[in-house]
Amino acid sequence: MSVTLQQRLNKRSRARIGRERINWWATGALMACALTVLTPLFVTVSMAFKSAAQAVDGKAFSLPRPFSIEGFTAAWELVNFPRAFTISLLITLATVLGGVMLASMASYAIHRNWHKRLYRLSFYYLLAAMFLPFPVLALSQVKLTGLFGLDNPVGVAILHVMFGLSFNVLLFTAFLRGLPGELEESARIDGAGTWTTYWRIIFPLMAPMSATVAIFAFLASWNDFMMPSLIIAEQADQTLPVVQQLFQTQFSNNYNVSFASYLMAMAPSIVAYLFTQRWVMSGLTQGAVKS
Repeated sequence: MSVTLQQRLNKRSRARIGRERINWWATGALMACALTVLTPLFVTVSMAFKSAAQAVDGKAFSLPRPFSIEGFTAAWELVNFPRAFTISLLITLATVLGGVMLASMASYAIHRNWHKRLYRLSFYYLLAAMFLPFPVLALSQVKLTGLFGLDNPVGVAILHVMFGLSFNVLLFTAFLRGLPGELEESARIDGAGTWTTYWRIIFPLMAPMSATVAIFAFLASWNDFMMPSLIIAEQADQTLPVVQQLFQTQFSNNYNVSFASYLMAMAPSIVAYLFTQRWVMSGLTQGAVKS
């Protein structure tokens, strides 16, 4: 009996200590941050599934009764959703693949030749480029893409890769510093060249960071508005975020159609992040600690 009583006392003591360790200020701050994200999302979903008559009643937080998909069908036709979605998807895929491959190879070259001044200067040059956002260079990029015939989705994909290169190289380089050098030494002893070592040993080991870079590149490219709107000359070749501007002009009062279009546009990025967030966190934590 005394043993059972002692166990109960220990359990209550641990529970009390656990309650005392809760940081209520931090918990409240996290809940407030969650509400700032979930509340607009709730309004978007609610308004998207309302009929035109329900959407204009001014009750944004009310649930749709009954649920209606007329906003989705109207948005699908108004913005030519299949074409805009395909263009955005192709640009995003090219950005992700190009960003991962180019940044990983550049990072491997810099890391392996860090003792050489040229490679160190290249790394610092890329870091300095992070402080030059696209709006600062917008006019020059518009002129250059028009001069070389890249005022189209191909040019946007190339610019997305280039403007994301600095940050991606920083992430890959930090990750490579945590890999043991004995792996490359063993490969060289076995007769493997630089290319073979990279493809068969280094690149597979960089999978967590590759996933991190890929999701960041995906979100940045898919949600980008400014660069496609300035670079792409033909309105028919515009990306999905740009064609959403239609609902801020002549269709600004069609709330259910507007929110349905917004929901369809942001759904891929939400789904992509939900399915890849554990790889993102894994890549960031592994790149932050040196083995």
